[in-house]
Amino acid sequence: MKLIKALFSRLSDSLLSNGAAKLSPAPDFSPTPPLRLVSDKPTMLPPLDAATTRRPPTHAVSQPDAIDDAIRRSQSWFLARQHPEGHWVAELEADTTLTSEYLMLRRFLDCVDPERERKAVQYLKAMQLPDGGWPIYYGGPAEISASVKAYFALKLSGVSADEPCMVRAKDRILAMGGVVQANVFTKIALALFDQYDWEGIPHMPVELMLLPKKFYFSIYAISYWSRAVLIPLLIVFAHQPVCRIPREQGIEELYPIPRQEIRYWRFPPFNKDQNWFTAHNFFVALDALLKIYDRMPLTILREKALHKAATWMLERLKGAGGLGAIYPAMANSIVALRCLGYDMDDPLIVKALREIEELEVYDSASVDGQRVPTLHLQPCFSPIWDTALLINALVEGGMPADHPALLKAGSYLMSRQTKTVGDWKISSPNAEPGGWYFQFENEFYPDVDDSAVVLMALSKLRMPEPALHREALQRGMQWVVAMQGSDGGWGAYDKDNNRIVFNYIPFADHKALLDPSTSDLTGRCLEMLAALGYDKSHPAVKPALAFLKREQEADGSWYGRWGVNYIYGTWSVLAGLRAIGEDLSAPYIRRAVTWLESKQNPDGGWGESCLSYADEAYSGKGESAPSQTAWALMALMSAGVTDSFCVARGVQYLLRHQLKDGSWEEVRHTGTGFPRVFYLRYHWYCQYFPLWALAMYRNLRSRGKMRADEVRQHVQGAGSYRFDR
Repeated sequence: MKLIKALFSRLSDSLLSNGAAKLSPAPDFSPTPPLRLVSDKPTMLPPLDAATTRRPPTHAVSQPDAIDDAIRRSQSWFLARQHPEGHWVAELEADTTLTSEYLMLRRFLDCVDPERERKAVQYLKAMQLPDGGWPIYYGGPAEISASVKAYFALKLSGVSADEPCMVRAKDRILAMGGVVQANVFTKIALALFDQYDWEGIPHMPVELMLLPKKFYFSIYAISYWSRAVLIPLLIVFAHQPVCRIPREQGIEELYPIPRQEIRYWRFPPFNKDQNWFTAHNFFVALDALLKIYDRMPLTILREKALHKAATWMLERLKGAGGLGAIYPAMANSIVALRCLGYDMDDPLIVKALREIEELEVYDSASVDGQRVPTLHLQPCFSPIWDTALLINALVEGGMPADHPALLKAGSYLMSRQTKTVGDWKISSPNAEPGGWYFQFENEFYPDVDDSAVVLMALSKLRMPEPALHREALQRGMQWVVAMQGSDGGWGAYDKDNNRIVFNYIPFADHKALLDPSTSDLTGRCLEMLAALGYDKSHPAVKPALAFLKREQEADGSWYGRWGVNYIYGTWSVLAGLRAIGEDLSAPYIRRAVTWLESKQNPDGGWGESCLSYADEAYSGKGESAPSQTAWALMALMSAGVTDSFCVARGVQYLLRHQLKDGSWEEVRHTGTGFPRVFYLRYHWYCQYFPLWALAMYRNLRSRGKMRADEVRQHVQGAGSYRFDR
């Protein structure tokens, strides 16, 4: 075995010439005018044509030259797509549920736009599976809630139940158990049109707003996204509005038995566990009591709670990105405003609807063999995330720290640092503003992941105003460190948001009500601390390492909460461990390496299906994808594995799949919104992660260290970013 490994190592060595490849910055390209794909948020995604086909396999070139060429072309591709303001942003694609909900929303508000509706209908038809259902990720099976929403949205839009696509959809939905098996949020959407009974929906009284902020069941004990979505819904629950529709647009045919015969306590989320006393059964019984109260609420409490919920919502509608800057909360806020008596021409509703319209994506798709224009909705924008990750990749690729494009991007990021006290103050009262959010604007809700990646990116730049640069880094680092949980890890938006009992309430059938510490964020924060010049002596490091060791899976991998899945989590952790100075020969790190190597596909790449969230048997398994291959390569290289045949094959996979224009192609969802429920396809994950991985490989093979290592060592030696705590 040792002989075979030695042979593979020598073969890997032969793939690179002995001469060190000189790292030269990519030429400066003037940004070209971007194509408007997403309302007035520019980006460019060129169509595939003859100019973007893969390099012919017979093209003779040495691997060092091929890597240099791949990096240059990728950098050029990105530089041509930088927004004049300095950021980069690509589409963030979800599944069909948002588009279905958007059609429902416009119908509920009586503001149907026939042209929008026609294009959205074409999109839903194009996304339908051959079996009649709709999936929640590319390549996935039909999912009941997505299918029910799409079917109802099509009927609302005038599509006849007799059309072949609708007949197939009805049959598939009934085969999955019918509308009663859909999730809670789907049933709420249906109740707004009297297609499901409010009695069949878990009750959440608006009086929850009156609970003290530190109370165990306070609204602040759930995650930011749950809070932003739920508080407008509390207003809606209190009013239970209904939009009446013609009978032929209803969905009675999706009930497994006649609707009037349904006993909701027999179906999710009210069907009880077999054991007599469980947390779920307790909350089901409590829900019944809350429904009794709701029939005869105390008027003074109800009015006070409604006022408090409305005040909370209105304060967070002042920004430019809508409530929470995520579609579900934005849509719920409009319905809540209507319940509160706001007219459709009120400036608040006009503004909120305009912010939703900016999430529209116009494209085309094949329907019945013809190419037709389509419209779909993305959940939000990702400029901070895209820009920060890309800066890290470009710097690793050899771009100088004072390159004009990078300085422009760095200035953009510094201008987006938060200065407002947000909801995070409840769980972390000692923290002061200084984090970054994900979207164009979301001042109340910065997150740890974006903040850590931004700090890593900014630490690698030579900004023209050193004092302001240092101040931004200090404020950001102090906010992130203050958000560390008592378990040693980090969550995304709040500290210690981990009261698991909330996942047992009937409303939380999606099991995504909380924001606990995760391995991927913890690894990222270690990498951030190292980028700012800290080592294992920092007080936050020891508990973080203990957390990561506890969270490691038996097979050596780490769970990925925000990316699919164990490949992503393992990369994030190993990158952090290397940066902070952990011994890479430690047994727990070698176990992770062994796991990664065992998951490589025959084509040299790596891939992992979203199925791994529901079934661990799919851990690290799936068709190869550029983004996931890059994560696996960066994980292995972070763990000190550079000369192996395994890594060389992965690099060849990326080179082989790069298109002539410098880009890569990927259609799979490799981002995670909520495991098992909501997945994301970041359109540029397949662009900047392969660039980053190839650059790391070139630097390690030619110079023995990454650019990130060099920058980190310089910072540590100079002590330039070490801040007093």
